[in-house]
Amino acid sequence: MSISRRQVLLSGTGALGAAALGFPKPAIAQSEPIKIGWLAAMTGPSSAPTSGFNRGIIFGVDAINAAGGVKGRKIEVITRDTQGDPTKAVNATQELISQAKVHAIWGPVNSGEALATTPIMARAKMPNIHPCVVESLIDTTKFPRAFRIAPSIGQWDDAVRNYCLNILKVKKIAVIGDTTGYGVTAVGVSVAAFKKEGADVVYQANIDSTQADVTPDMLRARNASAEVIVVWSVSTGMEARMFNTRAAMSWDVPFVGHPSLATGEIAGLVEKPANWQRVYAIGFKSCSYDAAGKLPPKSQHLVDRLTKANVVISDTLLWLVAAGIDVIELIAKSVEQSGSAESEGIVAYLNTLAKYPGYYGDYTFTPTQHNGFPTDEIVMSEASTARNGTFALAPGYT
Repeated sequence: MSISRRQVLLSGTGALGAAALGFPKPAIAQSEPIKIGWLAAMTGPSSAPTSGFNRGIIFGVDAINAAGGVKGRKIEVITRDTQGDPTKAVNATQELISQAKVHAIWGPVNSGEALATTPIMARAKMPNIHPCVVESLIDTTKFPRAFRIAPSIGQWDDAVRNYCLNILKVKKIAVIGDTTGYGVTAVGVSVAAFKKEGADVVYQANIDSTQADVTPDMLRARNASAEVIVVWSVSTGMEARMFNTRAAMSWDVPFVGHPSLATGEIAGLVEKPANWQRVYAIGFKSCSYDAAGKLPPKSQHLVDRLTKANVVISDTLLWLVAAGIDVIELIAKSVEQSGSAESEGIVAYLNTLAKYPGYYGDYTFTPTQHNGFPTDEIVMSEASTARNGTFALAPGYT
């Protein structure tokens, strides 16, 4: 009798790889490993999300390999540190394709890098799964082998804008991002959408993430009578400086925006815990606990498994770890179902997914739609309420 992935996710027993991927128990002759390239900003100002993704990748690979691999083929992850630099990401991509000869690539995790690398992968007919949010990175005509498993800028922006206008009920908005390709693009999209809905964008700016003093921009936002500051950046250092500056100004304006606003390392960067209050970050239903402190059953199952395996999640976000696991399983499942690690087999399988039950979300792809994450799973979280990488819902949700 076959065992479905959802049955395994909700059960307390059974190895992830053997049950979720349907691997037979008898030993299978080993052959060439399935090589997955991992374009990771392990160091640099955009490195905060990478540690969480990486823990999920390691956990997912170890679980599958321990269960015998994919029809006897072990998974090998070949990691390259891009340092968040598009030039380094381009060089790493070319090396993974031409020299390492990987079968698929996960990442990069920064949109500025992905804007430079996605066309290269398309020309090489390389299957690519990434969590980057810039809308243009998904285009099934230009990039038919690129798949997104996280929300797009538009989906994130809709959630943030809805929270600001319909729950906080503010009208005067400041929008601030960093100077990366992602930050510039996100600020532009956000400002245009707020204005379209009749909000008054009283201040907008892009700040270098290494800028030591953010006081000038915070003063300009306050002098413009901003009622909320919307932040689009992955730089936790820059964000913590903004929180500390707000406190020094005795200003109680709320911050709303990017998931990195809730990253655990901010706790060590703010001058006092109170500086992290009234900060609301993009979150997800799968990683949010209710008023009783309970997670959805599938997410609690994941937390239990990670805890048992001594995977630290207290200083990162659960969704990052979950997405890292999911992408490894998606590629493994593609090879297992298609019977091949070649590009066409992987892409063909991914194009058939309908609400595939991942830990992070239920993914749906078709040949003409490669945005796989469900919009209705996006919510806002109270940034300082982290517990094992999960959060309480922001005020205003039922």
